[in-house]
Amino acid sequence: MRERLLRWGAYLLVAAAFAVVCALLSQWQFARNEQTTSQIALVERNYDAKPAPLDDLIGADGSLPADSEWHPVELHGQYLADQQVLVRNRPHGGTSAFEVLVPFQDSSGHVLLVDRGWVPPAEDSSPGVVPAPPSGEATVIVRLRPGERLPSSGRGAPDGQVPTINLPTIAELANPELVTGAYGQLASETPAPAERLGGFDSPTEDPGPHLSYAIQWILFAVMGFAFIGYIIRTEIVKAKEDAGERPKRVKRRRDHDADDEDALLDALHG
Repeated sequence: MRERLLRWGAYLLVAAAFAVVCALLSQWQFARNEQTTSQIALVERNYDAKPAPLDDLIGADGSLPADSEWHPVELHGQYLADQQVLVRNRPHGGTSAFEVLVPFQDSSGHVLLVDRGWVPPAEDSSPGVVPAPPSGEATVIVRLRPGERLPSSGRGAPDGQVPTINLPTIAELANPELVTGAYGQLASETPAPAERLGGFDSPTEDPGPHLSYAIQWILFAVMGFAFIGYIIRTEIVKAKEDAGERPKRVKRRRDHDADDEDALLDALHG
């Protein structure tokens, strides 16, 4: 019996450890769901807002406040087309496309990197011919985005290209005066270019499956204890059978209608 109790205790410890892991994974999914929901709310608030001057939305050091992401800004000035850079391996149109990054000299004095859109790869996987931005004075509306991290793999890119939109890296490559806290994703440009690039889809409003995954992990924890309980009960029943004990039979309660029928038959034959 002592050995059996020790084994059942081990079962419960395993179930408890499994439940702790499930609880941690559930909390992680709840946090992911909250983060995604907050991002969707931010997009809904800012995406179609009235464009503001760049100085109203970025800090004096060029940093991008979290609540300014996706907000449109209106720029007046000109593209610095000779400082164009391409970022490779971007998922557009079912291909590994190239996004076209061009610094824009704003009348406020800031130089903001503008992601003008994308071009598909040529047959040799090169960017091919990239349409030029409007020349001379232009008015551009962009939505502010934070820069990206460098790839953890350390992968690089050919000359004139970058692996991600890492703003400090692009500033070293293209223009040291570039704002390194934010860049702009193109919404419109006036005058219109002779040839347009591929545009950007609006951010998804789907929060994803994080909430359902969180609930599933909670159910898995409960199921773990239920399974251990089933195993323990099965071992108890088997131990009783091995000891020669028969399980108690549950006396079935007779149907009242059947009793009445039996009484009526007895009276007729009486």
